[in-house]
Amino acid sequence: MYKRQLYDSLSTDRTVEIAKAHPNVTVVQRKFDNWGAHQNWGVQNIPFKHPWVLYVDADEVIEPALADDVRRAADPASTFSAFKMRRKDMFMGRWLKRAQMYPVWIVRLFRPAKIRYERLVNPIAIVDGPLGTLNGHIIHYPFSKGVEQWFERHNSYSSFEAQELLKVRAGKRQPTGKLFSRDANDRRAAMKDLYYRLPLRPQIKWFYYMLIRWAWLDGKPGIAYARMVYLYEYMATIKVMEARAKARGQPPA
Repeated sequence: MYKRQLYDSLSTDRTVEIAKAHPNVTVVQRKFDNWGAHQNWGVQNIPFKHPWVLYVDADEVIEPALADDVRRAADPASTFSAFKMRRKDMFMGRWLKRAQMYPVWIVRLFRPAKIRYERLVNPIAIVDGPLGTLNGHIIHYPFSKGVEQWFERHNSYSSFEAQELLKVRAGKRQPTGKLFSRDANDRRAAMKDLYYRLPLRPQIKWFYYMLIRWAWLDGKPGIAYARMVYLYEYMATIKVMEARAKARGQPPA
Protein backbone atom coordinates (compact mmCIF):
# COMPACT_ATOMS: atom_id res chain seq x y z
CA MET A 1 0.00 0.00 0.00
CA TYR A 2 1.37 3.43 -0.98
CA LYS A 3 2.25 5.52 2.08
CA ARG A 4 1.16 9.16 2.25
CA GLN A 5 2.06 11.97 4.65
CA LEU A 6 -0.09 14.90 5.75
CA TYR A 7 1.67 18.08 6.90
CA ASP A 8 -0.86 19.69 9.21
CA SER A 9 -0.61 23.05 11.00
CA LEU A 10 -2.66 21.97 14.06
CA SER A 11 -5.91 22.39 12.16
CA THR A 12 -9.13 22.55 14.20
CA ASP A 13 -11.47 20.84 11.76
CA ARG A 14 -11.69 17.09 11.06
CA THR A 15 -8.62 16.98 8.80
CA VAL A 16 -6.42 14.95 11.16
CA GLU A 17 -9.29 12.68 12.21
CA ILE A 18 -10.08 11.83 8.60
CA ALA A 19 -6.41 11.32 7.73
CA LYS A 20 -5.76 8.97 10.65
CA ALA A 21 -8.71 6.83 9.61
CA HIS A 22 -6.58 5.69 6.67
CA PRO A 23 -3.84 3.19 7.62
CA ASN A 24 -1.51 4.39 4.86
CA VAL A 25 -1.48 8.04 6.06
CA THR A 26 1.06 9.49 8.50
CA VAL A 27 0.31 12.89 10.05
CA VAL A 28 3.14 15.36 10.66
CA GLN A 29 2.10 18.42 12.68
CA ARG A 30 3.63 21.82 13.36
CA LYS A 31 2.02 25.03 14.61
CA PHE A 32 1.87 27.61 11.82
CA ASP A 33 3.79 30.85 12.38
CA ASN A 34 4.52 32.21 8.89
CA TRP A 35 4.77 30.77 5.40
CA GLY A 36 8.54 30.92 5.04
CA ALA A 37 9.31 29.22 8.36
CA HIS A 38 6.56 26.65 7.86
CA GLN A 39 7.79 25.63 4.43
CA ASN A 40 11.42 25.54 5.57
CA TRP A 41 10.54 23.23 8.45
CA GLY A 42 8.67 20.94 6.07
CA VAL A 43 11.49 20.47 3.57
CA GLN A 44 14.04 20.04 6.37
CA ASN A 45 12.16 17.61 8.61
CA ILE A 46 9.70 15.56 6.56
CA PRO A 47 11.25 12.31 5.25
CA PHE A 48 10.30 12.29 1.57
CA LYS A 49 10.10 8.97 -0.24
CA HIS A 50 11.40 10.28 -3.57
CA PRO A 51 14.32 12.62 -4.42
CA TRP A 52 12.03 15.15 -6.13
CA VAL A 53 9.06 17.06 -4.68
CA LEU A 54 6.33 18.75 -6.74
CA TYR A 55 4.70 21.48 -4.64
CA VAL A 56 1.10 22.24 -5.65
CA ASP A 57 -1.50 24.17 -3.63
CA ALA A 58 -5.08 22.91 -3.18
CA ASP A 59 -6.42 25.58 -5.54
CA GLU A 60 -3.97 24.72 -8.33
CA VAL A 61 -4.11 22.24 -11.20
CA ILE A 62 -1.21 20.93 -13.29
CA GLU A 63 -2.01 21.17 -16.99
CA PRO A 64 -1.19 18.05 -19.08
CA ALA A 65 1.78 19.65 -20.85
CA LEU A 66 3.40 20.52 -17.52
CA ALA A 67 2.71 17.04 -16.15
CA ASP A 68 4.69 15.58 -19.04
CA ASP A 69 7.54 18.03 -18.39
CA VAL A 70 7.61 17.10 -14.68
CA ARG A 71 7.82 13.37 -15.44
CA ARG A 72 10.81 13.95 -17.68
CA ALA A 73 12.54 16.40 -15.31
CA ALA A 74 12.17 14.39 -12.09
CA ASP A 75 15.06 12.11 -12.92
CA PRO A 76 17.05 10.93 -9.86
CA ALA A 77 20.22 11.26 -11.94
CA SER A 78 19.49 14.86 -12.98
CA THR A 79 22.16 17.47 -12.30
CA PHE A 80 19.53 20.12 -11.52
CA SER A 81 18.52 21.13 -7.99
CA ALA A 82 15.11 22.57 -8.92
CA PHE A 83 12.89 23.66 -11.80
CA LYS A 84 10.79 26.78 -12.25
CA MET A 85 7.48 27.03 -14.10
CA ARG A 86 4.78 29.58 -14.93
CA ARG A 87 1.29 29.97 -13.49
CA LYS A 88 -2.01 31.21 -14.93
CA ASP A 89 -4.37 32.89 -12.42
CA MET A 90 -8.10 32.54 -13.13
CA PHE A 91 -10.91 34.86 -12.01
CA MET A 92 -14.58 34.71 -13.02
CA GLY A 93 -13.73 32.12 -15.66
CA ARG A 94 -11.04 34.25 -17.26
CA TRP A 95 -7.25 34.07 -17.29
CA LEU A 96 -5.81 37.26 -15.79
CA LYS A 97 -3.04 37.59 -18.33
CA ARG A 98 -2.81 41.39 -18.07
CA ALA A 99 -4.10 41.96 -14.54
CA GLN A 100 -1.31 39.83 -13.13
CA MET A 101 2.47 39.93 -13.42
CA TYR A 102 2.51 37.16 -16.01
CA PRO A 103 4.82 35.52 -16.68
CA VAL A 104 5.95 34.99 -13.09
CA TRP A 105 8.32 32.04 -12.76
CA ILE A 106 7.89 30.04 -9.55
CA VAL A 107 10.02 27.17 -8.23
CA ARG A 108 7.77 24.18 -7.57
CA LEU A 109 9.76 21.08 -8.53
CA PHE A 110 12.81 20.65 -6.32
CA ARG A 111 15.11 18.44 -4.29
CA PRO A 112 14.15 19.14 -0.62
CA ALA A 113 17.76 19.42 0.53
CA LYS A 114 18.50 22.07 -2.10
CA ILE A 115 15.87 24.68 -1.30
CA ARG A 116 14.96 27.19 1.39
CA TYR A 117 12.36 29.95 1.61
CA GLU A 118 12.65 33.63 2.55
CA ARG A 119 9.94 36.19 3.43
CA LEU A 120 6.95 35.73 5.75
CA VAL A 121 4.27 35.70 3.03
CA ASN A 122 4.52 34.65 -0.61
CA PRO A 123 7.98 33.23 0.17
CA ILE A 124 10.81 33.40 -2.34
CA ALA A 125 12.49 30.06 -3.07
CA ILE A 126 16.29 30.12 -2.80
CA VAL A 127 17.88 27.22 -4.68
CA ASP A 128 21.28 25.76 -3.94
CA GLY A 129 22.52 24.59 -7.34
CA PRO A 130 21.44 24.63 -11.02
CA LEU A 131 17.88 25.80 -11.73
CA GLY A 132 16.05 24.46 -14.78
CA THR A 133 12.95 25.66 -16.64
CA LEU A 134 9.70 23.84 -17.51
CA ASN A 135 7.45 25.26 -20.21
CA GLY A 136 4.02 24.10 -19.02
CA HIS A 137 1.67 25.99 -16.69
CA ILE A 138 0.09 25.61 -13.29
CA ILE A 139 -3.57 26.71 -13.47
CA HIS A 140 -4.41 28.67 -10.32
CA TYR A 141 -7.99 29.24 -9.04
CA PRO A 142 -7.44 31.72 -6.16
CA PHE A 143 -11.18 32.48 -5.95
CA SER A 144 -12.36 28.86 -5.79
CA LYS A 145 -13.89 29.57 -2.35
CA GLY A 146 -15.30 32.96 -3.31
CA VAL A 147 -14.21 36.58 -3.10
CA GLU A 148 -15.04 36.78 0.63
CA GLN A 149 -12.48 34.09 1.42
CA TRP A 150 -9.91 35.89 -0.75
CA PHE A 151 -10.35 39.08 1.29
CA GLU A 152 -10.14 37.17 4.59
CA ARG A 153 -6.93 35.46 3.51
CA HIS A 154 -5.36 38.64 2.17
CA ASN A 155 -6.19 40.51 5.36
CA SER A 156 -3.81 38.14 7.18
CA TYR A 157 -1.32 38.30 4.30
CA SER A 158 -1.26 42.08 4.54
CA SER A 159 -0.16 41.78 8.19
CA PHE A 160 2.87 39.72 7.14
CA GLU A 161 3.44 42.13 4.26
CA ALA A 162 3.48 45.04 6.71
CA GLN A 163 6.15 43.28 8.79
CA GLU A 164 8.32 42.82 5.69
CA LEU A 165 7.81 46.46 4.75
CA LEU A 166 8.91 47.60 8.20
CA LYS A 167 12.09 45.51 7.90
CA VAL A 168 12.96 47.12 4.57
CA ARG A 169 12.31 50.65 5.78
CA ALA A 170 14.38 49.98 8.89
CA GLY A 171 17.34 49.12 6.66
CA LYS A 172 17.44 45.46 7.75
CA ARG A 173 17.57 44.23 4.16
CA GLN A 174 19.76 45.56 1.37
CA PRO A 175 18.71 43.88 -1.88
CA THR A 176 19.80 46.51 -4.39
CA GLY A 177 22.90 44.52 -5.38
CA LYS A 178 20.65 41.73 -6.65
CA LEU A 179 18.63 43.91 -9.06
CA PHE A 180 20.83 42.73 -11.92
CA SER A 181 21.29 39.14 -10.77
CA ARG A 182 21.02 36.39 -13.34
CA ASP A 183 18.63 34.56 -11.03
CA ALA A 184 15.00 35.56 -11.64
CA ASN A 185 14.04 34.91 -8.00
CA ASP A 186 16.85 37.18 -6.76
CA ARG A 187 15.74 39.93 -9.15
CA ARG A 188 12.13 39.53 -8.06
CA ALA A 189 13.07 39.76 -4.36
CA ALA A 190 15.19 42.85 -5.03
CA MET A 191 12.43 44.53 -7.03
CA LYS A 192 9.95 43.75 -4.24
CA ASP A 193 12.17 45.38 -1.63
CA LEU A 194 12.75 48.39 -3.87
CA TYR A 195 8.99 48.68 -4.37
CA TYR A 196 8.51 48.70 -0.58
CA ARG A 197 10.49 51.96 -0.41
CA LEU A 198 8.21 53.84 -2.80
CA PRO A 199 5.59 56.33 -1.57
CA LEU A 200 1.97 55.91 -2.73
CA ARG A 201 2.46 52.19 -3.28
CA PRO A 202 -1.26 51.29 -3.60
CA GLN A 203 -1.80 53.99 -6.22
CA ILE A 204 1.33 52.97 -8.12
CA LYS A 205 0.19 49.34 -8.16
CA TRP A 206 -3.23 50.26 -9.56
CA PHE A 207 -1.71 52.61 -12.14
CA TYR A 208 0.75 49.92 -13.23
CA TYR A 209 -1.89 47.25 -13.69
CA MET A 210 -4.48 49.43 -15.39
CA LEU A 211 -2.42 51.79 -17.57
CA ILE A 212 0.85 49.95 -18.19
CA ARG A 213 -0.16 46.29 -18.21
CA TRP A 214 -3.62 47.13 -19.57
CA ALA A 215 -5.57 45.02 -17.07
CA TRP A 216 -8.77 46.29 -18.68
CA LEU A 217 -8.06 43.98 -21.62
CA ASP A 218 -8.97 41.14 -19.25
CA GLY A 219 -12.47 42.64 -19.10
CA LYS A 220 -14.45 43.19 -15.91
CA PRO A 221 -12.47 40.50 -14.03
CA GLY A 222 -9.22 42.34 -14.81
CA ILE A 223 -10.58 45.73 -13.71
CA ALA A 224 -12.05 44.26 -10.52
CA TYR A 225 -8.82 42.46 -9.68
CA ALA A 226 -6.74 45.64 -10.11
CA ARG A 227 -8.98 47.34 -7.56
CA MET A 228 -8.68 44.41 -5.16
CA VAL A 229 -4.88 44.51 -5.36
CA TYR A 230 -5.02 48.24 -4.60
CA LEU A 231 -7.06 47.51 -1.47
CA TYR A 232 -4.62 44.80 -0.39
CA GLU A 233 -1.65 47.15 -0.72
CA TYR A 234 -3.56 49.84 1.16
CA MET A 235 -4.30 47.44 4.05
CA ALA A 236 -0.58 46.78 4.43
CA THR A 237 0.17 50.50 4.30
CA ILE A 238 -2.34 51.28 7.05
CA LYS A 239 -0.95 48.49 9.25
CA VAL A 240 2.54 49.96 8.85
CA MET A 241 1.16 53.36 9.92
CA GLU A 242 -0.39 51.74 12.99
CA ALA A 243 2.83 49.90 13.92
CA ARG A 244 4.87 53.10 13.65
CA ALA A 245 2.37 54.96 15.80
CA LYS A 246 2.61 52.26 18.47
CA ALA A 247 6.41 52.46 18.34
CA ARG A 248 6.18 56.19 19.06
CA GLY A 249 3.94 55.46 22.05
CA GLN A 250 0.77 56.76 20.43
CA PRO A 251 -2.51 54.99 21.28
CA PRO A 252 -3.94 52.73 18.55
CA ALA A 253 -6.98 55.01 18.22
